[in-house]
Amino acid sequence: MPRSRRSKLVSLTKVDKKTKEQKNAMMQELKASSEKWRYCWLFEVGSMRNAHLKTVRKLWKDSARIFFGRGAVMAKALGATPEEEHRAGLHKLANQIKGQVGVMFTDTPPQEVIEWFIDFKQPDFARAGNIASRSVVLPVGPVLRHHSDPPEPFPHNEDPQLRKLGLTTVMNKGVPTLTNPHELCKKGKPLTGEQAQLLKLIGHKMVVFRVGLIAQWDSETGNVSQIEGPGALTAEERIGLISGEDLMSE
Repeated sequence: MPRSRRSKLVSLTKVDKKTKEQKNAMMQELKASSEKWRYCWLFEVGSMRNAHLKTVRKLWKDSARIFFGRGAVMAKALGATPEEEHRAGLHKLANQIKGQVGVMFTDTPPQEVIEWFIDFKQPDFARAGNIASRSVVLPVGPVLRHHSDPPEPFPHNEDPQLRKLGLTTVMNKGVPTLTNPHELCKKGKPLTGEQAQLLKLIGHKMVVFRVGLIAQWDSETGNVSQIEGPGALTAEERIGLISGEDLMSE
């Protein structure tokens, strides 16, 4: 007996694949950018957040062209061998396109680019699976939200959600209150979904979005320079071990 169409399973997470035409168009844009701009930068992102990457794109809109993702397509467009490279020296950059990285074409002098990306840091909330950059213990008393200064207590109607996320609270004059200290997370340990949600509700930002520069290609010389020091990401920044609140206090 044939299966009924009504019982057909449909995946809600399916993402349409890029067509061959779209990939070809992107490759042509990359090649055109390598001819238009003097420099090409290879970069990576610490604690990736689409909203912050959009901000970077917006701030550089008039002085750069940024491509992010589809590493195989980018590497093929630039050329992974001396014979295939679109312009002299680009294969040295293309061979480093691995994982979640992007490229940026610009005429802005290298030192200005490096200084700008060193300064651009955006604290954000951690997600499940991120490593806690510090221990957080909620003290005895009203459960406070730190989104404002001074912090404000949670309203009574949010008490069920706090309990659902693991807090043992009592109502004191209509305010969710802890009668014992609660260790929300421990430094160096992966965050659970409940811990990440609690940190967000309470207002503790534990990761930092930052763009780290990997290498830079100069069209006039064909040379590729590796970026070290403050312009590059540290191992801790790659996995979100820098505290957002600590960053803001620098």
